Amino acid sequence: MAKIMYTRTDEAPLLATYSFLPIVQAFCKPAGVEIQLRDISLAGRILALFGEYLTDDQKIEDALASLGQLAKTPDANIIKLPNISASVPQLLAAIKELQEKGYAIPAYPENPATDEEKSIRARYDAVKGSAVNPVLREGNSDRRAPLAVKNYARKHPHSMGAWSTDSKTNVQTMSAHDFRNNEQSVICPADGTLTVTFVGADEKTELKKIKVLAGEVVDATVLQVAQLDAFLADAIARAKAEDVLFSVHLKATMMKVSDPIIFGHVVRAFLPKTFTTYGDELRAAGLSGNNGLGAIYAGLAELPHGAEIKASIEAELAAGPRLAMVNSDKGITNLHVPSDVIVDASMPAMIRTSGHMWGADGQEYDTLAVIPDSSYAGVYQAVIDDCRANGAFDPRTMGTVPNVGLMAQKAEEYGSHDKTFEIAADGVVQVTDDAGQVVMEHQVAAGDIWRACQTKDAPIRDWVKLAVTRARLSGMPVIFWLDPERAHDRNITGLVQKYLADHDTTGLDITIASPVEACKTSIERIRRGEDTISATGNVLRDYNTDLFPILELGTSAKMLSVVPLMAGGGLFETGAGGSAPKHVQQLQAENYLRWDSLGEFLALAESLEHFSLAEGNVRASVLAKALDAATGRLLEENKSPARRVGQIDNRGSHFYEAMYWAQELAQQTADPELAQTFAPVAEALTANEAAIDAELLAVQGKPADIGGYYVLDEAKTTAVMRPSATLNGIIDQLC
Repeated sequence: MAKIMYTRTDEAPLLATYSFLPIVQAFCKPAGVEIQLRDISLAGRILALFGEYLTDDQKIEDALASLGQLAKTPDANIIKLPNISASVPQLLAAIKELQEKGYAIPAYPENPATDEEKSIRARYDAVKGSAVNPVLREGNSDRRAPLAVKNYARKHPHSMGAWSTDSKTNVQTMSAHDFRNNEQSVICPADGTLTVTFVGADEKTELKKIKVLAGEVVDATVLQVAQLDAFLADAIARAKAEDVLFSVHLKATMMKVSDPIIFGHVVRAFLPKTFTTYGDELRAAGLSGNNGLGAIYAGLAELPHGAEIKASIEAELAAGPRLAMVNSDKGITNLHVPSDVIVDASMPAMIRTSGHMWGADGQEYDTLAVIPDSSYAGVYQAVIDDCRANGAFDPRTMGTVPNVGLMAQKAEEYGSHDKTFEIAADGVVQVTDDAGQVVMEHQVAAGDIWRACQTKDAPIRDWVKLAVTRARLSGMPVIFWLDPERAHDRNITGLVQKYLADHDTTGLDITIASPVEACKTSIERIRRGEDTISATGNVLRDYNTDLFPILELGTSAKMLSVVPLMAGGGLFETGAGGSAPKHVQQLQAENYLRWDSLGEFLALAESLEHFSLAEGNVRASVLAKALDAATGRLLEENKSPARRVGQIDNRGSHFYEAMYWAQELAQQTADPELAQTFAPVAEALTANEAAIDAELLAVQGKPADIGGYYVLDEAKTTAVMRPSATLNGIIDQLC
């Protein structure tokens, strides 16, 4: 029996899996479709890397590696749920929980000294950041709002905060000396190897060898930290002078090397006296600004001058500008945890709420959004300027901006791989070819952040092809968001122009514009109710697939995300939206899960259609069409999760999706045998709707024990996420 691979991930999506997957497996079995669960959770990935430390019954396979190999074949059919892109604090917390539960994995070496410690650190570093997506994404991204979802948003608009023409909210970004302005780029003429070397006053150190293919675009750039520090000091002073909240917006998950370092500079810029006075003591204790204020606070009790340091921190926080808060009630600031404020989610959320973030008093205020690197900061400023001039967007009338994103074969994976370095001393970083010729070089100073990235030719060709295909199928214009002032984008622009000529573009509207101008055009059009495809590189893909969906739909989790794999298989992602740690916390406190599985419903339907075509299984298509119809009914009947105890939550939405799905299958005529199979299921679910509703609501309002956070107790979590005996009995009869 052919299989669909379903990923076990983390946090809220994982909890939802405990509830929804039994339904999926039960419904798919009569159609001859087997759903196999593969563990790519943070805990699972850690355990897979350290098998030699585990007992035989604790060992697990490296599911991510095997799925990565599968993704390179025509047989791939993978449903990918959001997973944790681990920051160091998240990684440390997961390690601690695993150790406490009897897994004898090694500690994370903060400052590795021996070869063994360096080896352990390197293995853990492979788990950090965006470690999953580059492995699975052997194709480019087609992410859009399905018509049913868009229509629902128009009929039932989400809340949008009013904008004032007097709003003081703005973005501040560097104008020079950052990654964008220092970028160099080459197109490799032949297969070979590039060598990255640091040349200092007294040393020459090879940093990296990079294998390249003919036609591959390779970039190198550096962010100069002396200028970064000056920029941050100016931004802090500006926030204080303008009496707005200070908030830094980074991507310390995907940019797992560069952005935690930048975050550390922000923390130190905010607390200059503290680090001048106590910096040596903090460093000696392994307390770094890179891991945030929360980690520093947690370690102060062990220090001789811990109380003094805490007092110094609090005095400087009080004297500086007001900080944006992650959780005002708990006193968690924007600077507490580097992974708490992720630019692609936090900026659209701020724009949606009148340009406001939360202050320490629990009230909303205008904000200075600090985005040090200027590569994409201008996009957010363009949206802010538009809202300040024209008011909030109207979900009832606004158009849509789907995305075609270049990401196949690890394209443009800045910071997610081992080509980012914090420079140890003043000197030069050179990139040389096989002949020893310097193809790129940068003057660097100690502490500067140097990085390189690769973009292979085949993914670029496929990206252009996908953009043309989507333009033809949708009738929408396409704008390639490419910056003529960036070296990389200039090379990509030439290739886009070249490869567009390989396609029939007659009657299509395909243009190229800078990200800022492309954004301005797109938001002008969405205000008129017009649709525009954004064709972007990988990072901007990540940003745009949150920015526009959050404005259009209220969330990015409701997007259809299809990745046509270059080998012919399919990867079906369940929308964006992160892994929602706050939702887990609410479940633990109130037994209420507000996570919305809509993206999962959409992805499953696409996966089943792909399965039908690939395997010649007509029944899978019947399942898919019935599921799509069920999802439409779910939206129309407003059975998506609400927000508060006493209302429908994630488990309730799964019940209604199952009921509508069964009803649609029972009523369809394309497969009478399948209709007969599901008729009693539909009848039972419909007849017991009130009882099931009551059972699901009855458990809400009190704490829920799932036995852990990163490592869940199977029995406890199953009991929490499948609390309706009536529903379970009906579903399990299908298995």
